[in-house]
Amino acid sequence: MPIASVSDITFPTESVFCFANEAIIITDAENRVVQVNPAFCELTGIMQGDVQGKTPEAFSILPLDDSRTTRLMREELQLRDRSKSQVSYRSHDGQFYPGMMSINRVRNEHGEIDHHVIVLADLSAIPAHARHLNREVYFDALTGLPNLHLLTQLIQESIQHAEAKQLPLAVCSLDIDFFKNINDRLGAYVGDSLLASFSQRISHLLFGDDVLARVGGDEFVLLLHHGVDDDFFEKLLASIRQPLMIDGQSIHLTASLGVTLYPNDHVQGDVLLRHANQAMYRAKQRGRDTYHFFDPHHDRLLQVRHEQRQRFVDALNHNELCLYYQPQIDMRSGNVVGVEALIRWQHPDEGLLAPGQFLPIIDNTPLEAELGEWVIEQALRQLTEWHTQGITLPINVNISPTHLLMSNFSQRLGELLAQHPDVPPSMLKLEVLESAAMHDIQAALQNMSRCQELGVSFAIDDFGTGFSSLTHLRQLPVNLIKIDQSFVRDMLSDQDDMAIVESVIYMANRFKRPMLAEGVETLEHAKALMALGCELAQGYGIAHPMPAKDLPAWLARWPTRKDWNSLAQSNN
Repeated sequence: MPIASVSDITFPTESVFCFANEAIIITDAENRVVQVNPAFCELTGIMQGDVQGKTPEAFSILPLDDSRTTRLMREELQLRDRSKSQVSYRSHDGQFYPGMMSINRVRNEHGEIDHHVIVLADLSAIPAHARHLNREVYFDALTGLPNLHLLTQLIQESIQHAEAKQLPLAVCSLDIDFFKNINDRLGAYVGDSLLASFSQRISHLLFGDDVLARVGGDEFVLLLHHGVDDDFFEKLLASIRQPLMIDGQSIHLTASLGVTLYPNDHVQGDVLLRHANQAMYRAKQRGRDTYHFFDPHHDRLLQVRHEQRQRFVDALNHNELCLYYQPQIDMRSGNVVGVEALIRWQHPDEGLLAPGQFLPIIDNTPLEAELGEWVIEQALRQLTEWHTQGITLPINVNISPTHLLMSNFSQRLGELLAQHPDVPPSMLKLEVLESAAMHDIQAALQNMSRCQELGVSFAIDDFGTGFSSLTHLRQLPVNLIKIDQSFVRDMLSDQDDMAIVESVIYMANRFKRPMLAEGVETLEHAKALMALGCELAQGYGIAHPMPAKDLPAWLARWPTRKDWNSLAQSNN
């Protein structure tokens, strides 16, 4: 801050001094008043002539109480050039109100105290109708800091001030690491003294009308009304790491700090505090003794994802999901050998949604297992219904890696099968991604073996897209290999895709495993696959996925498909 000379004492320039919103007091080396600014006179109703040559205590700027903790703090303040403490001051109406007094000692070139610059910030954010209440309602008894009750009001005032003055505001949640362990080891008395000394140390690092509040236990909140950066928080954490002397013991602390910045995080005060807490917990997850900035954009994405997942749960509970079925054929005989169940969402507003439009929402969440059980249950019900219609076709059901690797997967599958005793377990086939086994090969082997003991068989889906296909093919107890459609679709025009398809078919034949090609769109695809030794297929060239009610009619029409029938006859 620029300074100008008045007599033998320097103080802020006339414009800053006169027009500052905060009350400013200039005192000499003995802390006797030399000058006060208009904001001080307006706040207290006291003119300069009334306080000239007096100490602040003489005109009723007093420590909040005389408890042991406050005395310890006052003694420590006397040792520092910059200090901050809670006070009460007499206002122009004669009543006492809470304030924050920041003292900056200014030394001359010889290192001697020349004068003091004192800033008195009003903390009377207490509603007028509640000012008769005891100060314990608004201040923490141990440290004298604002408590959560007062903090919520101070945050709101700080937001209004930041908006009016176009200034930044940082809300910081600070939590001492492993404080409970320290408190248990040293006792509550030392723990309380530690919290009091800790709060005073943090106060010394603050500026102007910054606020430190204690909201419970070892949890503190800072309201910072100046620009903050990484350097500020590094210095804050470094200061916290310096040992504190409590009853002759040197105690080392660290803290985790979460920060959110207003107006970048443009929300209400209680939400700002919650966001700062979220960032603080993230700092703890990162290993403690660090700080973390809340990211509003990332939080909005998480909120959107949460809302999307909740909407999916609603869809699951309100019968908006359904299964479509895509036929699978033996190209050599022309027979239909099964169907694959494919999930669809009949969204009331957006129409029929394909899996790629909503399954990513539930990736790696418990909802994958919930959906998987729903699909298995629906497939078993459909097998029962088709049986009454004389349709006997196995249903292939896709199982996510998360679901397959659950410890109780085979147990739950057995329970679902038991609920449909008329359905032979061999009519249910489970398709698992090749990548599923990569997460935990032993868990995959164990669950798959147990399911096979129940009579359920397995197919490896998207084979060839993983990193260790040969290993999986040798280890996993699979009954069918599905060649991924991404290779089949372009195999006629892309030599690399053709080479991959040839390799997969070669490996499957070497291990005597049947295979099925996905993505078969034309007769040319079918002929090429058959020439390579693959005889099972599904794809748009055969049929698009369809509702269960449409399958009987499709089955009736299939024998009339002369193109595919001729393909089968030419290979007989």
